Amino acid sequence: MPTVNTPALRGSRILGFGHHQPARILTNDELSTMVDTNDEWIRTRTGIETRHIAGPDDTVTSMAVEAGRRALADAGIEPAAVGLVIVASTTHRDRAPYTAGRVAAALGLSPAAAPIDINTACSGFEYGVGLADQAIRVGSADVALVIGSEVLSGIVDWTDRSTCVLVGDGAGAAVLGASDTAQIGPVSWGSVPHLEEAVLVSGDPERFTQEGRSIYRWAITEAADHARAAVAAAGMTLDDIEVFAFHQANLRIIEPLVTALGGESKYVVRDVVESGNTSAASVPLGLSKAWARGELPEGVPALLFGFGGGFAHAGQVVTTPVRRH
Repeated sequence: MPTVNTPALRGSRILGFGHHQPARILTNDELSTMVDTNDEWIRTRTGIETRHIAGPDDTVTSMAVEAGRRALADAGIEPAAVGLVIVASTTHRDRAPYTAGRVAAALGLSPAAAPIDINTACSGFEYGVGLADQAIRVGSADVALVIGSEVLSGIVDWTDRSTCVLVGDGAGAAVLGASDTAQIGPVSWGSVPHLEEAVLVSGDPERFTQEGRSIYRWAITEAADHARAAVAAAGMTLDDIEVFAFHQANLRIIEPLVTALGGESKYVVRDVVESGNTSAASVPLGLSKAWARGELPEGVPALLFGFGGGFAHAGQVVTTPVRRH
């Protein structure tokens, strides 16, 4: 029986990051003039101080394009070299043409580049990295662009203080390329069926709602085990991890999770303070901003872990890029 011709298995690595956020910054004090809340109430319960809010010209597509453009520039990769672009978002506005196709066209990618939209809500970027890594490993692409982009401000009820204080808008992106050695570990993913409707985007008009207590309980009691599984899948221990980049849902979730994993002395992404919850964009946005500030360590193992609507979760260990000189 004939066999399928595939190249020898190889690995992939992250080559660069990019991000984009709307110009408008909404502070807690401003929010207190819109809804019954105040700065102390928000900080105490979420850790959030500010969030960026989309203007009329800021869309899931436009922000994804800008983040992708910056990631390609950071990686030193020409658009024509990209063989796969994945856009993760739960706030896509159109079914067709879909976002990744529009991003591919706007960036001038090759007609041979495969554009794919995915929606696993807040874990979307980690799912995207997992899919892109596997595509590169088997030779379907040599370079992939993975983007998380969200306009959550467009689906939130601005009279509901339990949700409107949480969300922000923005996009983050990473460029992945082929590597002789694997610099991205296997993705550890799954779902929690009994929390299927704990996070909803539904109705007409669409509105974001969530069961905050149920999500918090799961994150505090079960998320650490799933994060450990991602580390184990990479053949590492928690002592090997130098960077912790979790979904930026709430600082009251991030801090206990880091403590449970023994990561207090390591670099922890805490962009939720400045950006709020940006769903699928939150992990790449936080990593890219830290990278741009020169804070993110180079060439070290980083644990990525996202969780949210679905109720889906995913994580993997990646090696942070090394700066081009």
